[in-house]
Amino acid sequence: MEQDRNITGAASPCATESRLENTSGTLPSTDHHVPALANRGLPVPIVKREPARNWLIRALIALAVLAAGAGVSYYAWQRLHSQLPAGIAFGNGRLEADEIDIDTKYAGRISEIFADEGDMVKAGQVVARMDTRDLAASLKKAQAQVEQAHRAVDEANANVTQQNTQLLLAQQEFDRAAALVAKGFQTREVMDQRQQQLNGAGAALDAANARVTESEHALEASTHDVELYNVEIADNTLVAPRDGRIQYRIANIGEVLPAGGKVFAMLDTSYVYMDIYLPTEAAGRVKFGTDARIVLDAYPKIAIPAKVSFIATAAQFTPKTVETQSERDKLMFRIRLRIDPERLRARAESVRSGLPGVAYVLTDRAAKWPAALQGPTTQ
Repeated sequence: MEQDRNITGAASPCATESRLENTSGTLPSTDHHVPALANRGLPVPIVKREPARNWLIRALIALAVLAAGAGVSYYAWQRLHSQLPAGIAFGNGRLEADEIDIDTKYAGRISEIFADEGDMVKAGQVVARMDTRDLAASLKKAQAQVEQAHRAVDEANANVTQQNTQLLLAQQEFDRAAALVAKGFQTREVMDQRQQQLNGAGAALDAANARVTESEHALEASTHDVELYNVEIADNTLVAPRDGRIQYRIANIGEVLPAGGKVFAMLDTSYVYMDIYLPTEAAGRVKFGTDARIVLDAYPKIAIPAKVSFIATAAQFTPKTVETQSERDKLMFRIRLRIDPERLRARAESVRSGLPGVAYVLTDRAAKWPAALQGPTTQ
């Protein structure tokens, strides 16, 4: 006990000194704590701290690289635009293609799919088929009704033939009775009876002809039912309306869709365009059919010929993604530049939607394209 008190007493000044140092705001040195951890059998953590100076240097280097890249891009962009002659306006946009939805006409279940995202399809190519077993059964029923209507028409025509013979016989009997009455060998009562038989045969013939007309109408209605079911079955076979590429597949096999349910979204590769926005001064000088050039960011050395196909009749606020030559140009006119479909037909597989670029349009028909926007690159 005495020894423990001595140890405690010996340790008290150190503890007091340590508390005083902590109170003064000075952290205890590592030399004082390492032996204590070693005596207790605990590992000693060694923390290496990266100097803040190195982190700052790396950040400055990254910013310098980004600034240099942006400067080079801006210099190239500014150099090209500074070389544009008078009479040429430009604006940025994205290359777009008309999107066509391939939808169901009737509610039903998808039974087969013959295309997928990214596939090139031709106009009229079957891309999906709906389940038409119920329609096929109804078609068979309608076809059987057509056969039955054909037999009814044949029967009605046969009845007309029979009634014609009855009418002929009644007419002959009436003629004989009339001749005998004129000679006094027959009574008028018999002639009246023959007259009534003749009238009845004529009425029966009229009824037979009416039944023929009715049977023919029933046959025509049954035939239309067959045509209707054939059309419905054909409409449940989904085909591509134009040449293009399947952009999205929205539904899958086995899914039940309502009428108008979307199955595919495809891009019409024959209708590719870029919309740009020009201020009033430039848009007012643009004419329909004016030559234009499209330069995509992905292919900066290729100028794609295009024509002005649409000019907005009303100005609108500048979209956020559009860069203007002046911040004061808040209201702009939308101009659509369409690429020649014949040129696209041979390059349908290379058409991409959404690629950014810059479009140039002539505001003066007498202006000439600079070398960077003409020559072999426009062929």
